[in-house]
Amino acid sequence: MDRRTFLMSAAGLGGAFVTGQAAAYEPAANLRPTLVQVRADFAPGSIVVVPKAHYLYWIQEGGTAMRYGVGVGRAGLEFQGDAVIARKAKWPNWRPTDEMIERDPQTYARFAEGVPGGPENPLGSRALYLYQGGVDTYYRIHGTTQPRSIGQSVSNGCIRMINAHVEDLYDRVPVGTRVTVL
Repeated sequence: MDRRTFLMSAAGLGGAFVTGQAAAYEPAANLRPTLVQVRADFAPGSIVVVPKAHYLYWIQEGGTAMRYGVGVGRAGLEFQGDAVIARKAKWPNWRPTDEMIERDPQTYARFAEGVPGGPENPLGSRALYLYQGGVDTYYRIHGTTQPRSIGQSVSNGCIRMINAHVEDLYDRVPVGTRVTVL
């Protein structure tokens, strides 16, 4: 284990701030980044998401992984399968999909022209864009302005992380990283 991994594991990045608010949000201990043992058959450098457990695993050498708590899609909207991170963005822009607007116009129609990146943007501070066969799936691994949603199945399908946690993952994984959502 390198020094950075050790320090991050020890600190747990628990002091992530709620965007736009002065009060800090401290996630439950089980949702903080933790170095864990995993099956050795996972490819180092890949990401595995287990939605039912609300965890994302960044797989490392030697049968270990950094585990992060995540929020995932609610029933019927969750992403499953294999994808590749084909794009990364800091403070990404966001626009709800046409399906989101159609499903819940009262909530999403006002954002049809998009929301610029920044502290009030629902994608949070970072986004990792998931593609299949070179085509954007419109699913993302991203930060959130709702850190209390981590550990729940409440999104429109994307995989949410606390901003400080997605910033750490963003710095670790390159474009081309394979993602498997079980």
